Parts: sequence; C-alpha cells; structure tokens
Amino acid sequence: MSRISTSFDKLKAEGRKALIPYVTAGDPAPEVTVKLLHAMVAAGADVIELGVPFSDPMADGPVIQLACERALTHNTCLLDVLAMVAEFRQDDADTPIVLMGYLNPIEVLGYQRFAEEAEKAGVDGVLIVDLPPEESTEFNQQMRKHAIDTIYLIAPTTEESRVKYVCDHGSGYLYYVSVKGVTGSASLDVASVSEKLSIVRKYTNLPLGVGFGIKDAESAAAVSQVADGVIVGSVLVNKIAELVKDQGRIPEDVSAIIKDMRNAMDS
Repeated sequence: MSRISTSFDKLKAEGRKALIPYVTAGDPAPEVTVKLLHAMVAAGADVIELGVPFSDPMADGPVIQLACERALTHNTCLLDVLAMVAEFRQDDADTPIVLMGYLNPIEVLGYQRFAEEAEKAGVDGVLIVDLPPEESTEFNQQMRKHAIDTIYLIAPTTEESRVKYVCDHGSGYLYYVSVKGVTGSASLDVASVSEKLSIVRKYTNLPLGVGFGIKDAESAAAVSQVADGVIVGSVLVNKIAELVKDQGRIPEDVSAIIKDMRNAMDS
C-alpha cells in the first residue's frame, strides 16, 4: 500500500481529514525547502504537494508564478527537486510527497528516467497540470511501474461523463479545483463544492482533496466538512514572499498558518 493510501486510511480511522500544503521547491532559496517541509509536517501537514518550478505556470496566479520566478533565479531544476525529496526522506519515511507542476521538465528528462529517479528519491505521487488523462497512457505506465500515484484535476466545469473518465484513470487522490480561475483567485462556495463532490463520489472511492480559494483556518475547516483533504497553497507561498529578506523565519511562520488550519479542522 502506498504512503498516500496509508495516510488517508489512518486519517479516516481517526475521523480526521488530510491537510495538504503546497509550496514551491527552491522558493525563496533551495536551502530553505527541506527545513520547511519538516516544519510543516510537525505543524500538522499530512501530505505535502511540492511544486516543481516552471517558467510558464499557466494554471497559477501571480503568487505562485512569482514563487517559480524566485526558485528559478537559483536555477532550481527537476533533479534538484528530487534531491530535496531524497534529503527529506532521510528523516521522514512516512509523509507522502506529491510533485505538482507541468509536463515540460519531465519530458526533457524522459518519462522512464523521471519515474526511476522519483521512486529512488521517495516521491509518492505526481500531479501534472497540463497532462490530461486522455494523453497520459505512456506516462501512467511508467508511474505504475514505479509505484507512483497519478493525481488528476477535476474542475467545477468538468462534465459528468468526463468526471467518470478522470476517476477511472487517477490514483492516490483526486484534486477538485473549487473555483473557476487560477490559484489564489476567487472565494469558494462550500455548498457548490459539496454538490460537485457528491457527483464525483458516484464514480470513485478515491479520497477527494479540494484546493484553490482556501485562505484561512475558517475556510479550511469548512472545506474539511465536505472533502477528504484540504489543499492550501497561495496563502503559504504569499507568507514566504513576505519573508524573502528574513528567510530564517519562514519555517516557523508558515507552520503557524498550518497549525491554525489543523486546529480548526480538528475542532
């Protein structure tokens, strides 16, 4: 059983929901990332989505676009990100790590080599924003061969027939995009999220994580009432941006946000 499945099963047995923070690897500097990952786990993170810096992150708003730019000033590449995961695994053998990003860096490396290196580093899942399941047969074959889950997005505009198709091809968990737009955009409507998740659940037993629009402890707690996982990114990355000139504070200050969300979700 994968680390992702183990984590969600454990939380379900405890009557709790997964808190899944996102940060961009190498932001604001490579030496910050692994310390930050450990601090987030200590604060209550159950799964971590680690962004792979990319020059054209079209699904992301300005907050995460700028995070990619900061990471890329240090030439943070996909192999660097895998090295960070490997370093994290030296002290944490349990917390699932999902790489989130875009296809181009993986295509440059090659599917087979990426899968081999990701498994070796300790990656548990991948979410490639611009690789739909309809075009991912070869990619999925390599991921399955190396026991890496492939996680797909479902949007508010996704038709029910395609929801079923996505559910049939994903593994680990499914990522429901709670709002129309890019990361860090509009406020979410929990009632409409709940309605859409009820449709998704007709076609899968996979855990359903909800992201986009979760900005504070209150919204995290509200989403945790209807989803299996709460995915939070822009508010954390924005905090990192505020501390670019005081990087020593980043693990503690980001963890404080996660701790507030964890407490709100559990109360």
